[in-house]
Amino acid sequence: MELFATVDQEGCILDMSHLNLESLNLDTVGDERRRVTQQLYLYNNRLTVFPASVCLFSKLEVLDISNNGLTVLCEDIQRLSNLKTLIAKNNRLNEFSFPKEFGSMQIDTLNFSGNMFEEVPTQFLKLQRLKYLSLGGNRLKAIPADIENITSLEMLYLGGNLIISIPPELANLRGLRYLVLCDNRIQSVPPQLTRLYSLRCLSLHNNLLTYLPREILSLVHLQELSLRGNPLVVRFIKDMTYDPPSLLELAGRTIKSRNLHYLPNDLPGNLVQYLDLASKCPNPKCTGVYFDSCVRHIKFVDFCGKYRIPFMHYLCSPECTSPCSSNPQSDTESEDERCVSADRLQRVLLG
Repeated sequence: MELFATVDQEGCILDMSHLNLESLNLDTVGDERRRVTQQLYLYNNRLTVFPASVCLFSKLEVLDISNNGLTVLCEDIQRLSNLKTLIAKNNRLNEFSFPKEFGSMQIDTLNFSGNMFEEVPTQFLKLQRLKYLSLGGNRLKAIPADIENITSLEMLYLGGNLIISIPPELANLRGLRYLVLCDNRIQSVPPQLTRLYSLRCLSLHNNLLTYLPREILSLVHLQELSLRGNPLVVRFIKDMTYDPPSLLELAGRTIKSRNLHYLPNDLPGNLVQYLDLASKCPNPKCTGVYFDSCVRHIKFVDFCGKYRIPFMHYLCSPECTSPCSSNPQSDTESEDERCVSADRLQRVLLG
């Protein structure tokens, strides 16, 4: 067996890639070689069954079994207690291919791009040390809300799937730095993503986006935003869909906009809670507030004079919109929207 393998000088790397292997038995590998091997490369073979003998390498940290025909990972893989990186791109794996206790492993990097996943395996959501997860080029239709359980996640790559929406729970991954959702069917971005304070790269190209929530401007560490291939129009547009406010909302607006003083004991508890939900109109020249009734307003933000990107924000009434609002100095445009500093957002990819 070792006649076919490539071994580094220290014996830490065992490379058996590109050997056209249909089966593999590593029982004949010496005990010393098993003890020192930390990286094992079996990619670009013809393996259809995961070699159980791989699990004899007790010190293994990196395993690459990409470009084979694997459909199942055997339970013995859990014996690889030191495994940190598992790469299995371009196989035939799906959400049912993993042992029940796979989620108890100490893996920090998983790459299963180019397989047959229709759902994210529940075992993945239990990997407490997982930092990098790549499931691109599969058949995923949704991102599970429980993705928030992978609290150590720094990079999530889900490009090239069939995803139609982003769950708000994704925003609870406070350490996430790279989020790749390109080449899906996503129609909107939840404003909760503004809580991804560490996000540096947001890849959304080739989706069905027509606007972005204005809250995305508060992602102060965002350096790259990729939007090409979306139906983001290049002219100013408005959506004046507006449901007139109820009597309750009109009363609440009056109390809040006129700063009428009240104590908690003056009103029923449900009304006190309702008044606490007031949102201030973003128009800097308006002192109004709104609760449930507002104008959805899509307007373009100038990124340092080079890019015009549509953002969704909400105004308290149609009177807050201006016929000249396509002007970057319009009344409804706050100072932080007129120009996003180049040192904050280095690349906006529209084409």
